[in-house]
Amino acid sequence: MPQNGPTDSAEIFDRALRRKRRDRAARRYEGFIREHMLEGIGERLAGVTREFHDVLDMGSFAGGFELPGAHITRIDAGAAFAVQAGGVQADEDRTPFPENSFDLVVSIGVLDQINDVPGALSIARRALRPDGLFLGAFLGAGTLATLRSVFLHAESERPVARFHPQIDVRAAGDLLTRAGFALPVADVETLTVRYSSIFSLLGDLRGMAATNLLPGTPPLTRGTLARAAATFADRADPDGKTPERFEIVYLTGWAPDESQPKPARRGSAVASLAEALKGKN
Repeated sequence: MPQNGPTDSAEIFDRALRRKRRDRAARRYEGFIREHMLEGIGERLAGVTREFHDVLDMGSFAGGFELPGAHITRIDAGAAFAVQAGGVQADEDRTPFPENSFDLVVSIGVLDQINDVPGALSIARRALRPDGLFLGAFLGAGTLATLRSVFLHAESERPVARFHPQIDVRAAGDLLTRAGFALPVADVETLTVRYSSIFSLLGDLRGMAATNLLPGTPPLTRGTLARAAATFADRADPDGKTPERFEIVYLTGWAPDESQPKPARRGSAVASLAEALKGKN
């Protein structure tokens, strides 16, 4: 993994490096994880009995999300992906849209690499019309558990932070609430992929623009990579392939509207029970 460049010290990720990595991935994109996310988003959309006409795709990659009859506005932090998708290059947490512009916003495969996730979700919520829908999917806590472990072992004497903090499903639901979404739902799905070597896994991560974006990370040495590769191989199943885990977190939230179901008032269930008991006496 190349050494990262300078960035705002208050930010988790190097924005310039993220754009560079996305442009590199666009030349040889490996999108099987995102394809799985797209299927999951499609299944959730299939359960919604309404039509969507104006859609925002936040973090579009080369495209992939389609909705017949809808006009889709696409943005991506990488210039090459934006061009391939027919969209605009823009950071998802720095691109406010006019309020009430869309009735559906999707974000598939990027929320785990955005510096200001609450800000990006707030932008999405404000861009939605009342009762508009937000659907998101990203790699959450628990992803790449094997790779993390083998690098920790390979650099046990002088550990290096090569993996950014991850969002778990409970925190993801809290982020939806914090951004002002109504009826928030967060759920997680585990996808296990088996690799013949650590180099195949690293190749997939480069191809999906999912390598390290932390600023100032020292480059990998040959010795570290060799030790990590050996440990990865030691954890292989009898057929020589090592399983790796990808935890996909899905988010669903609605822009508030008066027509939506309201949560019960605090104490209302107790009051109703008291009234029922009173009627029996």
